Amino acid sequence: MLKSLLAAAAIALSLGACASGAYQNRALTELQRSAVADPLRPADEVARDPFRRPDQMLAFAGIAPGWKVADIRPGAGYFTRLFARTVGDTGKVYAFVPNRTAERENGRADALVAAYPNVMRVNGDLNTMAFPEPLDAVFMSQEYHDFHIPAFNTDVALMNRAIFAALKPGGVFIVIDHAGRDGTGHSEVQTLHRIEGASLRAEVEAAGFVFDGESDAVANPADDRSTNVFDEAIRGRTAQFVYRFRKPG
Repeated sequence: MLKSLLAAAAIALSLGACASGAYQNRALTELQRSAVADPLRPADEVARDPFRRPDQMLAFAGIAPGWKVADIRPGAGYFTRLFARTVGDTGKVYAFVPNRTAERENGRADALVAAYPNVMRVNGDLNTMAFPEPLDAVFMSQEYHDFHIPAFNTDVALMNRAIFAALKPGGVFIVIDHAGRDGTGHSEVQTLHRIEGASLRAEVEAAGFVFDGESDAVANPADDRSTNVFDEAIRGRTAQFVYRFRKPG
């Protein structure tokens, strides 16, 4: 009898945990949808949603209320806005603008700060980037390849180690970039603005990260990956890879 009661209790607890988890997942999904529907998002950004798949990107990254997130070189803030709505009042989004591009990019970051109270601009050197508190996630969209271009004067190995240090144990580093052809490594980062996924993955793992998954949400098989990403024939529709790396712990 005792064994039967214990078994029934274990099943009940398991079912309760599953129900709670399912509820939390539904609530997070609804929150992410709400972030995508944010009325402050500019019309030109919303128009890019069918290819950039913001709902799937938020789900893949796992961004949740209360998280502390760094958006590296956020540009006009496509993802920063989404993160700000998702992390909520108890979270924080750090719009990191490299010193090298600060003169032309600080203004756009400041506009995000003005629109969202939980966004803060941070400037610094990519090799030594640091933040006011440990982070749950670092996000980098279509930027990693640029940091291999000599003009950025960046040691990518140091940059990856700085990101590793900025994250909490268990924190994630999400990278989206334009896919290069197999075997090209980072030899076409300046000519085509593309990088081979395997090359990028090896560099990030060398900093101590563990590869934690990938998404094909923004893959485009029609892109043969031989064209400059700014060519109007493919601009906005390039084949991209999305990787998630995790800091052990």
